[in-house]
Amino acid sequence: MTMAAKVRLTFPEALVGEPVIARLALDHGVVANIRRANVEDNTGWIVCELSGTSAALDAAVSWLEATGVKVDWLEGQVES
Repeated sequence: MTMAAKVRLTFPEALVGEPVIARLALDHGVVANIRRANVEDNTGWIVCELSGTSAALDAAVSWLEATGVKVDWLEGQVES
């Protein structure tokens, strides 16, 4: 069963230039629908809807956090 979660991902400087979202899709089978984003030289954030199986979402979020990405769970509608 496919599930969706709304999150804000905050990236430290060391990860700003890395293909983190692509790795979510390729390595974890999670699709990220980016709704808002701000990326600068030393930091960045993305508000997105992550979708995939419950197990894939759990694994992806664990991987994000272990990699150094801060994950904040959002409720309600994500503005575009």
